[in-house]
Amino acid sequence: MTWDLHFLGTGAAHAVELGSSAVVVERDGKPLLLVDCGPDTLDRYVAAYGTPPPALYVTHVHMDHVAGMERLFFRLWFDEALRGRTRVYLHAALLPWLQGRVADYPGALAEGGVNYWEAFHLLPCTRGFWHEGHWFDVFPTRHHVQGTSYGLALRGSFVYTGDTRPVPEALALHGAAGELIAHDCGVIGNPSHTGVDDLEREYAPEVTARMALYHYGSAEDGETLVSRGYRIAHPGERLALPEPEPPRPGAG
Repeated sequence: MTWDLHFLGTGAAHAVELGSSAVVVERDGKPLLLVDCGPDTLDRYVAAYGTPPPALYVTHVHMDHVAGMERLFFRLWFDEALRGRTRVYLHAALLPWLQGRVADYPGALAEGGVNYWEAFHLLPCTRGFWHEGHWFDVFPTRHHVQGTSYGLALRGSFVYTGDTRPVPEALALHGAAGELIAHDCGVIGNPSHTGVDDLEREYAPEVTARMALYHYGSAEDGETLVSRGYRIAHPGERLALPEPEPPRPGAG
């Protein structure tokens, strides 16, 4: 069995040419789980796989990570074979914020009679969730207000931070078994995002050696990160993942 992390987009919110940051977890070449759905993500996903995603995990509700959910709603609702089947996983604390962002506008359809979430299969979680026989860990990150952003990990395989400041305490727990670590990083950090100097201050070299950096501000910024000795993810790139560990007893 092969596992890959397919980067549909790798850019910060303003880096339109790099695409909105989103990845697809692939198993044996088939899409298993989409992580985040920005304004252009659905187009990139359908171009790669031909159909909308069977499952989506939402790290946080900034619009460059969820704005594509409106178009996804329409795509699912008007196809009876897809309606209500796409699973949406997210930390339960995000649900009120996501509701306000994508589902609270009066009248999901002009004709009425439709609740937004009827197009999806909504599955809030806290510690993590089961998906297709695997337990995915969910963990808090540091992005804007506390309790509004959550990364994703599959033990032994990968950690995806979502947008974040450095989270060494989370990686010590979820990224200590040789996992590939997809980490938010730009050239210069700020109160909501990691910069390259932050990586060097907060993480040991054996941790940064397993990182693939994304959410950078431009192709030129990506080249700067590479010149500093880091690996970056490129839009459309697939990175091979280690095979996940078997689920732990008691998970879930």
